[in-house]
Amino acid sequence: MSKTIQAIRGMNDILPTDSAQWQQVETILKSVLNQYGFNEIRLPIVEHTPLFNRAIGEITDVVEKEMYSFEDRGGESLTLRPEGTAGCVRAGIEHGLLYNQEQRLWYIGPMFRYERPQKGRYRQFHQIGAEVFGLAGPDIDAELIIMTARWWNALGINQHVKLELNSIGTLEERANYKNALVSFLSKHKDSLDEDCLRRLDTNPLRILDSKNPDVQAILIDAPNLFDYLEEESKSHFNRLCDILKANGIDFTLNQRLVRGLDYYNRTVFEWVTTSLGAQGTVCAGGRYDGLVEQLGGKATPAVGFAMGLERLVLLIQSINPQLFKINQADLYVVSFGDNSIEQAIAIAEKIRNTMPNLRCVVNHGGGNMKKQLTRADKQGAKFAVLIGEDEIKQQQVTIKSLISGEQTTVMQKDMVEFLNNATKN
Repeated sequence: MSKTIQAIRGMNDILPTDSAQWQQVETILKSVLNQYGFNEIRLPIVEHTPLFNRAIGEITDVVEKEMYSFEDRGGESLTLRPEGTAGCVRAGIEHGLLYNQEQRLWYIGPMFRYERPQKGRYRQFHQIGAEVFGLAGPDIDAELIIMTARWWNALGINQHVKLELNSIGTLEERANYKNALVSFLSKHKDSLDEDCLRRLDTNPLRILDSKNPDVQAILIDAPNLFDYLEEESKSHFNRLCDILKANGIDFTLNQRLVRGLDYYNRTVFEWVTTSLGAQGTVCAGGRYDGLVEQLGGKATPAVGFAMGLERLVLLIQSINPQLFKINQADLYVVSFGDNSIEQAIAIAEKIRNTMPNLRCVVNHGGGNMKKQLTRADKQGAKFAVLIGEDEIKQQQVTIKSLISGEQTTVMQKDMVEFLNNATKN
């Protein structure tokens, strides 16, 4: 007997029950994006490897350890996308969408990173992201954050996510701070773990978000990044904070928040939760004003964020499972007697034509009345439409409430009007 083939570790099937929940969440997310004037862009899953090397940074964990890269048959190095921003910028440059224009774009789909699989973190995962190009002020940074807050309210998890905010300044300001940080940490090498020692020579700012408590104890006395910001960066950040406060958005200043990708500047933010254990970041992003030029376009200010859908769905399942009480059917059509299935299918088609928002399921495979009504209950239907030989002869249907047990026989021509009134209550 041949060996059963299973899914690749860390790349999971999304089964029908789960996919219904995902669809519900995605509908809410897309509705809010539409309210704010965003338009969808659909991007390739595979890009040329240099795109991510240049955008994310050669000495980041993503590029060094996590990308799925391979040579195609033409000898080119290609990579399954590990994030969405780089591809979005590439598309904007390639199709002339960015220079001297304002663009509000969103995307959704699978991303790939070779990480150790654990709850909320997988090798194939799904993100929804939003990017704004052509606006340099703190007001658009604030509006993006306010929009994400609207998501949390709509999803019923607003009491379980907290906003952390920081400014990491310009590249020049960060370079000056980096020198001071390296000088400080070099005096404490004996207390740094192996990962931090490696980052000391490659990406020292990432040491700031080390989870090692011994390293965090050292960082208490480390230089403060905010002290190295010049007036323009400080003014940008202070104005952002003022707008958020004016709109009732609470936040915590986290001066060790730096984000893991090299393209960020000035504003960085994370929405975090304590309801998912160690994997606490729900949504994160910031400003990346230099990335368009870095990838070959004209200088264009930009800001955006991305959110992992697996982690979001897990959070909703934990905090607000009521959101996911979805019926497989609103109406269930039951038929009994000779030739009744033909009439049942015709009735169901009429209901679908006139009431497209209802889920109408026809019983197939026969069974007595009791069995069919049991199936209707299992699918969560509120009403059953009963069609037997008497109903066919009289051109009628019997409509049974599966909640109260009451049933009413009506003419087929009056069925839609009756159902419209019944389903509104």
